[in-house]
Amino acid sequence: MTDEPISPLHPQPIHLGQTSALPASPDEAVLDYVPNPRTGSLYTVRFAAPEFTSLCPVTGQPDFAHIVIDYAPGETIVESKSLKLFLGSFRNHCGFHEDVTVGIGQRLADEMKPQWLRIGGYWYPRGGIPIDVFWQTGAPPVGLWVPDQGVAPYRGRG
Repeated sequence: MTDEPISPLHPQPIHLGQTSALPASPDEAVLDYVPNPRTGSLYTVRFAAPEFTSLCPVTGQPDFAHIVIDYAPGETIVESKSLKLFLGSFRNHCGFHEDVTVGIGQRLADEMKPQWLRIGGYWYPRGGIPIDVFWQTGAPPVGLWVPDQGVAPYRGRG
């Protein structure tokens, strides 16, 4: 590893190659970014978190979701261990499905500055109603292959 800064937010990754504890909250979580090894190429990166957990702000009970994040990198890519720790930090965080899903997408977009990003939060039923939340930074770049997120709609017993 060199001493050259990786991003203006974090000069060197703090999680890469280190033992790291789960952050107590999303606000305490530090996302690390590394240089895009294919700057100038248009490609899609996908992260799937099929066992995402946060807490209901009303009951304090756990809420579960399958989160899918797709993005077209700009100058940096998010380091996967730091993303895993960031997503895990929601286990003790109370938030409505909409706020949690959109907040994850906005934080990644604000810090990483990808060419394009979308997030799908496929939440398991609460009170008998599944809630799916989608957010993206805008239209995908022309020529970007954007596959279906591959999460089937909740069908219950149907």
